[in-house]
Amino acid sequence: MTDLRTQATEIHEQFEDQLDLSVDDVEERLDTLVNEYKVPLSEARRSVTNTYLDEAGMERDELGGGGSGNDRVQVADIDAPEEWVDIKGEVTELWEANSDAVAQVGLLGDETGTIKFTKWSKSDLPELEEGKVYDLRNVVTDEYEGRFSVKLNRTTVIEELDEEIEVGDDDVTVEGALVDIQSGSGLIKRCPEEDCTRVLQNGRCNEHGEVEGEFDLRIKGVLDDGEEVHEVLFDKEATENLTGITLEEAQEMAMDALDTSVVADEMRADLLGKYYRVTGPTFRRYVLVDEVERLSEPTDAEAVLIKARSI
Repeated sequence: MTDLRTQATEIHEQFEDQLDLSVDDVEERLDTLVNEYKVPLSEARRSVTNTYLDEAGMERDELGGGGSGNDRVQVADIDAPEEWVDIKGEVTELWEANSDAVAQVGLLGDETGTIKFTKWSKSDLPELEEGKVYDLRNVVTDEYEGRFSVKLNRTTVIEELDEEIEVGDDDVTVEGALVDIQSGSGLIKRCPEEDCTRVLQNGRCNEHGEVEGEFDLRIKGVLDDGEEVHEVLFDKEATENLTGITLEEAQEMAMDALDTSVVADEMRADLLGKYYRVTGPTFRRYVLVDEVERLSEPTDAEAVLIKARSI
């Protein structure tokens, strides 16, 4: 069975009780996106699934994920969104949810590292306790800014286990002079559609077309330690902590200048040539910054600045 047919069959199984559609119908939609519009298969599946969710009037967490047919994974194995998996881990941290739709949010850890989890309020699942180990069956993976997470929904099965796990650390630490702040940094806009976090290009989302975006902050930077360079990605919180510029202040700056690029320009003027130590997990070529520390000035600051201007 081809990949398209396999994906179409799985999508059909999720909607066959709600919609009058065939596997051929689903495969045709996938084929159009993948072969005519050159959309990656994972994104095509997400788009087709979203279309059927709208047609059925369903929420994403009402979908089943295959039950006992799920792969059992560890944290380090999770490298794609929209996959239904089983996972075992210790709740290492809980923090306050910032939405009424979220019942609990925190970190789940195993021997390979930690990952964020979200438990929806309407899932009506039991409370998870910090420091306890759980077997979680039928959770769905998600991704935002290169950071993967898992979501617990009404189909998730939670079993508390009487055992301990030595939680591993998947973070790396790099340091060096910040020699470049790349395009796509500063004040950006993201697609507001549910489960889509793509950065808009000229007001367009690659999947959803022209949309009214939502503002966000980020920095895509390059640290040079003199021997090699490291690409680093600061999300909104890390960017605010590093620059002292809040999202609201960045929006005001852009409004006053009638130009969003002034935010990135301000960041470049303030940050380039300075030395930093950053810590966080890796995703593809980036270090995703969780912690940042400003170091003392380099001994040859002028040389660093010359190098920064040459990039």
